[in-house]
Amino acid sequence: MPASPLSPRRVVTVPDERWLDLWPDGSSPLDVVLWPMDDDLPSGALPPGGTGPDLVVLPYMDAGAALARLRTIDGLAVVQTLTAGYDDVLPHLPKDVTLCTAAGVHDASTAELAVGLAIAALRGFGDFARAQTEGAWRPGTRPALADRRVLLLGGAGSVGGAIADRFTPFEVGLTRVAGRARDDERGHVHGVDELPALLPAHDVVVLAVPLTDATRGVVDAAFLAALPDGALLVNVARGPVVVTDALVAEVTSGRLLAALDVTDPEPLPTDHPLWRAPGVLISPHVGGDTTAFPPRARRLLREQFDRWAAGEPLANVVAGPQR
Repeated sequence: MPASPLSPRRVVTVPDERWLDLWPDGSSPLDVVLWPMDDDLPSGALPPGGTGPDLVVLPYMDAGAALARLRTIDGLAVVQTLTAGYDDVLPHLPKDVTLCTAAGVHDASTAELAVGLAIAALRGFGDFARAQTEGAWRPGTRPALADRRVLLLGGAGSVGGAIADRFTPFEVGLTRVAGRARDDERGHVHGVDELPALLPAHDVVVLAVPLTDATRGVVDAAFLAALPDGALLVNVARGPVVVTDALVAEVTSGRLLAALDVTDPEPLPTDHPLWRAPGVLISPHVGGDTTAFPPRARRLLREQFDRWAAGEPLANVVAGPQR
């Protein structure tokens, strides 16, 4: 059984040095141990009689080896990610262990990239960069983001809200869509069942949904076919939200544009047709990996560790007994 948050053995592990000095004044209520989870826990890291850390923080990038270790940690009670997505963790999560995400930590960075990709794709930044390597001056009229009709799928979530806020000053018509229709502080949210009627009336579609059974492959051939000629698809969600073959067919024909921070497969193989398709701009899954990430992650971890030490409910719980 997992350890109680009130247990005298209160050890948490963090994957790198950035998360060690969360309490500069020395007031840490826990023993914080550095453990990248790529090898055994350092000897002497646990108090006498301890069997394993109570809470582990997974590495931010490339957590594959760490995930394989989760079922081997005696007494593990909580797994904390440094990402908002958690679909890759669930298959490795031991029974009766709570999973918490870093929801909110990457909102600003991901929202910036979503808007940046939309502007870059519409205004032809990729073409300009290629022309620069040739020393070629190639002016021309390009679509503006202003006056575009933007549909935000996942618009009621944390990242979606940040994206919506950043699109607003660009004079776009913004439509937010989520799993069900409702109203919130930003206005009306359409339900996903309304997509067939909404898609033909929008020039830009931004994907900001988590990867779940409901969202996997939601952007399929029918979804893309419903978009008007010249529409732009921006994906800052997860690659498998989009059916890649369907997207390749549309962008290869030149009918649609795409700006992708995530792909399926990922990393995208060197010989994949998306690299060479016209009107496609690709960034290598860098939506949350900016200078804005560490300070926000530090705040989250300190608050989370304080809660754990005090036996209070944890934040961002998505699976396990504390959900």
